[in-house]
Amino acid sequence: MGCCAVTVPLVDLIESSDLNGLIRYVDGLVAAGDWDAMVDMRDRCLEAVERGKQLWGVAQFVEYRMALDADAEHAGRVIREGAGRFTLGPLWEVAASTHPWEELAPHVPDARLRTLVGYERVIRGEEVPAAEVDRSVLDVPLELQPWEPAYPVAAYRADKADFPDELPPDLAWVELDEPVARMAQGEGIDALLALVQPWTEQSNGRAEAVQVEGDARRAIRALGPHRVRMAEVPFSRALSAMAWTAASGGAYGRRRGTPVGRSLAWWTLAALLGLDDGDPTPDELGSEGKALGWCLWDPGDHIGGWGFHLAVEDPIDGLAWAISAVDAL
Repeated sequence: MGCCAVTVPLVDLIESSDLNGLIRYVDGLVAAGDWDAMVDMRDRCLEAVERGKQLWGVAQFVEYRMALDADAEHAGRVIREGAGRFTLGPLWEVAASTHPWEELAPHVPDARLRTLVGYERVIRGEEVPAAEVDRSVLDVPLELQPWEPAYPVAAYRADKADFPDELPPDLAWVELDEPVARMAQGEGIDALLALVQPWTEQSNGRAEAVQVEGDARRAIRALGPHRVRMAEVPFSRALSAMAWTAASGGAYGRRRGTPVGRSLAWWTLAALLGLDDGDPTPDELGSEGKALGWCLWDPGDHIGGWGFHLAVEDPIDGLAWAISAVDAL
């Protein structure tokens, strides 16, 4: 299907702002693999936006489908700063979900976005040469460490995206003791809240985190609940939950992507351990992270939407932290 053969019907669809017709038109171009016509359609929609037509969503959908379905060269063209603001996920992550590194990387000129693509491909199991990414973009190793989990990754499709998490642990009801005093705001609290920043700043979410002297149960009690469901989980499971949460945008916020979520989970771990001002090695973080006690919990009354409830205790220093975050659809 060539561009000239479809110019008239495309013009009609644009001038009538026929959103359903335009979406079907995109599907047809994708099926035909006519990526140059997709670029032309995107440009025509953007020109129409300048004339007051509400077609910016169609233009972004065109770029989303190019990132997802086009050949690496055309997919790389849409990976740029600020693109895909209202798509199902950042376009670099969408493209990296369906294109191998060696094919896509040469077509992503922006060093930061190319690096994010590289980290995403590593998380998905591909080997990426460290020399080909900018290690200053994310302050974590490119290579997954032996103590890290297999992070859940986004699955993008033509009309939806799935962001699977690990199966939730078996939670058991527990009664909590009388509350203890909260400690002053610290780096650990700030880092926990940063995990859900898009939920609270770009969506409908709310979040609260505390630090106390004592164990995980005391930290949860300091948030208010008298009775909760909770379960102790391995360090790797807690790290996966932190990364999944930090990667997401919640109900309506902008998704940050799994590599960013992984980086924020590492930063949170370092802050809880009091190592964020130094330069801990990955082995140190892994060893000390395993020495902490980790719990996932919920108040038992949250139905639907997004939720993140974590508690962690440091038995050596006698400190504990907890966070409760929810976001409604």
